[in-house]
Amino acid sequence: MDDKTHCVYILECCDGSLYTGYTNDIEKRLQTHQQGKGAKYTRGRTPVRLVYIEEHISKSDALKAEYQIKQLKRVEKERLIDTKESMDHVEPIKLSSCQ
Repeated sequence: MDDKTHCVYILECCDGSLYTGYTNDIEKRLQTHQQGKGAKYTRGRTPVRLVYIEEHISKSDALKAEYQIKQLKRVEKERLIDTKESMDHVEPIKLSSCQ
């Protein structure tokens, strides 16, 4: 059995776009995104801000949730973000500005 927490997250990029991803270490993954070494999509869109996260017990469940979120239209993702508790308490890591 896997003891790790599996997370699906949504980032808001500096250009206002949204990126959905999966990780089992959210702090490390956010740092990677901020350094421009994360997903190809976010590399030129830093800094990013964590706006949504949900935890899953299994990797399989998390990947299914990630796929479902990626199928949503932007307005549906925004609605999902709004229904979750605010992520304002999460301090964004700002290492670079949007260019």
